[in-house]
Amino acid sequence: MNIPLRVLIVEDSEDDTLLLLRALRHGGYNPQYERVETEKAMKAALDRQGWDVVIADYSLPSFSGIKALEVMKRREPDVPFIIVSGAIGEDLAVGAMKAGAQDYLMKDNLTRLAPAIGRELAEAEMRRSREKAQEQIRQQAALLDIAQDAIIVQDLEGRICFWNKSAERLYGWSAEEAIERLAEELLFGKTAPQMDGARQMLATQGEWCGELQQIAKSGHEVTVESRWKLIRDEKGHPRSIFVVNTDITEKKKLEAQFLRSQRLESIGTLASGIAHDLNNVLTPVLLALPILEQKLSDDSGKRILDMVETSVRRGADIVKQVLAFGRGLEGKHVQLQPRYLIKEIKKMIQETFPKSIEIVTEFHKNLWTISGDATQLEQVLLNLCVNARDAMPNGGLLKISAENVVLDENYVRMNIDAKVGSYVMITVSDTGTGIPEGILNKIFDPFFTTKEVGKGTGLGLSTAIAIVKSYGGFVNVYSEVGEGTCFKIYFPAIVKPEPKKKATKLPKLPTGNGELILVVDDEVSIREITQETLESFGYRVLGAQDGTEAVALYAQNIQEVQVVLTDMRMPYMDGVATIRALRKINPKLKIITTSGLTASRKIAKASGVNVQAFLPKPYTAERLLRLLHKVLKLK
Repeated sequence: MNIPLRVLIVEDSEDDTLLLLRALRHGGYNPQYERVETEKAMKAALDRQGWDVVIADYSLPSFSGIKALEVMKRREPDVPFIIVSGAIGEDLAVGAMKAGAQDYLMKDNLTRLAPAIGRELAEAEMRRSREKAQEQIRQQAALLDIAQDAIIVQDLEGRICFWNKSAERLYGWSAEEAIERLAEELLFGKTAPQMDGARQMLATQGEWCGELQQIAKSGHEVTVESRWKLIRDEKGHPRSIFVVNTDITEKKKLEAQFLRSQRLESIGTLASGIAHDLNNVLTPVLLALPILEQKLSDDSGKRILDMVETSVRRGADIVKQVLAFGRGLEGKHVQLQPRYLIKEIKKMIQETFPKSIEIVTEFHKNLWTISGDATQLEQVLLNLCVNARDAMPNGGLLKISAENVVLDENYVRMNIDAKVGSYVMITVSDTGTGIPEGILNKIFDPFFTTKEVGKGTGLGLSTAIAIVKSYGGFVNVYSEVGEGTCFKIYFPAIVKPEPKKKATKLPKLPTGNGELILVVDDEVSIREITQETLESFGYRVLGAQDGTEAVALYAQNIQEVQVVLTDMRMPYMDGVATIRALRKINPKLKIITTSGLTASRKIAKASGVNVQAFLPKPYTAERLLRLLHKVLKLK
């Protein structure tokens, strides 16, 4: 066959070398060889070129086969190494094999040499192919780990075989926890019948894509855009399922807000048209009532007319509210001081609300003015106050406050309706029954009400938000069942330009000096924005999506974490439980709580988990940085 073979022979005998070469030629090889006798010569030969195989005598005057083997293992560990000897015992042969030699032969039986080399060359090629494939797998795994999407490989039974770093970040399960588990049980909490159609399409078409609602380790719902691909072996048989999941949870929330805005706009346009027609229907009735009163003299007829007039006027008031929702009611916009509006509202409700409700007002020292119609703004505040009254049938605290706020990019990224600029924020909060989370996103919908029939039209809040939006403002609402509700209304402020003075530098925001801050929040967007802000101002940040993760991270970094910033309202393990667990580890740990509901500060205090500060949501970068700087300075 005359197969080319580069062979390095470690041998002191020329005659034995010729015997080896003859055996190789008889075996079908055409050897290109070099003979060496010393370690130095062997190393020089290895430097000059690569070899297919090394054949070494077991015993040489100044060298040995075992020494030569050690040199090869350091220099070329994948090259086959065969020991030959004129006289070698079984123990020495076994020792040579254990040291790494591929085979050993007796010089008086070299017929085995060519087959042994053929076998070892084939095995070496297989090893190289296997190592190359493993290296490719390692490289591919590294690429999959840096991908932004969660990448999962399942076997045909749905058991997880591969779980990349993004999957760990998205779902909270480590690769060690996820691998070998059934994907359905891990990501859906149970078997998912909705996946039957996906499997059928995967089996027939080889791929599937769609949206899925899954569950993370913390219990949070995660919305993903999922793409499945059936992987086949070289014979075309299905082998595994390659899954790529893109987190679209925040995207779906934004889409829902956008669609809701579109829906409200459409309903508003429709409501305006209906209200116009209803006004046309009611006007003749109202005009006819005085005429009918003159023609009816009996008391019974007059009572009926009074009832009709009351109902028609009530209908006209409802139509007025519908118009306010649909168009925001055109009014005369003048410069207004919110402090006086709030004082008027307080005076009005103090005279009519039950005495069991305590009414408190609070104002910023130099409150900015806003532009608007006083009647409409009073209507907004009155609607919110009436709702607060109805939520406190057994009494409670109703607080109305106003303050100046400047919203920055940090805040705007947390709220789709906000714009960078100066606002007057009016807060109306109560300690009432609260609003269930399931209906919180419906309260501004027209005609939606939880009140009994005849006690509410469902237009109060929808009218209020329509008026606020017509001024370029927006409303945030926070509520906890059994704890109360807080409405924050933002109106664009009229800020008087200050008289020109000598140029003065604005006070710089405080920066960190590499302090490690642990941020705990189940809202991904808030956690990421807070982390980005703190890192931009010189802090290091660890992020945790719930209390259990926060406690674990703190335990691992107990010597470095300076402050914990934690949300109070989280699933699985809330803020109070998280603070208690952290206090057990370190009673002196500095903690800042954050929440959209100011009552959360009282909850923390009442629970006996004293904290250093409270940061109401949403917060600006300035407020966050100044408060953190203040807490870090505390002893």
